[in-house]
Amino acid sequence: MSGYGDLVQFQVYSPETAKENQKYPVAFEEWEKLARETLEDGPYWYVAGGAGSGSTMDANREAIDRIKIQQRMFCDVEERDLSVSLFGQTYHSPILLAPIGVQSIIHEEGELGSAKAAAEMGIPYIASTASSFAMEEIANVMGDAPRWYQLYWGKDQDVTASMLRRAEESGYSALVVTLDTPMLGWREQDLRNAYLPFINGIGIANYLSDPAFCSKLEKSPREDIRAAIQYFFSIYSNASLTWKDLAFLREHTKLPILLKGIVHREDAELALQHGVDGIIVSNHGGRQVDGAIGALEALPEVCDVVQGKIPVLFDSGIRRGADVIKALSLGATSVLLGRPYVYGLAAGGEEGVKRVIRNMIADIDLTLALSGRKTIKDLDRSLLASSSHDSLFVGNK
Repeated sequence: MSGYGDLVQFQVYSPETAKENQKYPVAFEEWEKLARETLEDGPYWYVAGGAGSGSTMDANREAIDRIKIQQRMFCDVEERDLSVSLFGQTYHSPILLAPIGVQSIIHEEGELGSAKAAAEMGIPYIASTASSFAMEEIANVMGDAPRWYQLYWGKDQDVTASMLRRAEESGYSALVVTLDTPMLGWREQDLRNAYLPFINGIGIANYLSDPAFCSKLEKSPREDIRAAIQYFFSIYSNASLTWKDLAFLREHTKLPILLKGIVHREDAELALQHGVDGIIVSNHGGRQVDGAIGALEALPEVCDVVQGKIPVLFDSGIRRGADVIKALSLGATSVLLGRPYVYGLAAGGEEGVKRVIRNMIADIDLTLALSGRKTIKDLDRSLLASSSHDSLFVGNK
């Protein structure tokens, strides 16, 4: 993908394509503004809002902004390589689409639009347990394109085992287990709007289509949807899980297991001890714990613990290519893109998501080159400077 950023810029500036390109925004803030204009209060704030005061969302951005790129000159960056390798697969860029549920509240295409966009752009799509469409439907529109499955690990182990089996059979190649949602956080905007899509059966397609789930109901979901929704709420989350429960997942899937939500060095150590295959440093985009540290603050320490033994991915607060370069320089193998692509979905469905992905990859390519590096593998902490000389540079290498 050498020169991708140059190519995209040429297409945007070219008189032949300028009019078409001007249909959609470029800046993240403009995508968000367009989504705000498109969506009702409930759906918009379900995506845009965070836990409590929103201070953790702010902390995510503050942590990223505090780190500065210190670019180098005369480095021959004519030929660039953005590729990364994860679990035996090579991808042409370092981004994946983060698992985000109930996307049908954002656009009628929902996850199918996002998944098709990811497939066309050649980046992995992570399907949420809480999708508006069943995992098999998402897999069908993606063909052979790379996809992972994200698990909200609930109380009914029969349902969990069934979903793991379905994910393998549908061609998902990795399992992302979200740890930071044993219950929903205190989300003031959602409470103010009295908005929770699951109450109306939105975002539970994987449950309504699951044979183990349906076997626990007296009547089929088609016959009694309210009873199905009630059972969903009774099993959706599980606050009693501990590290020893990971053995259950190993018994029921052969997929690589990544733990999403790690922000503490001791949890990183425990993850290694329990033989997981990857870690995703994340605070759920600030949606779970108010007053938490910015996710990027945790990344260097987690990477120092892991020492390259397993991949460490990063999520929460990514808005532009420079953010990706910073996370990769601090030790992340790849980065998950969240709210930006959902705003693209709101503004333009599948095409909006493709535009967001295209622009992000182009921005990454140009920022990499202008920083004086030519491959993702060349990135390390020597590229960075901290405006506050804080703990992000402990163990500098």
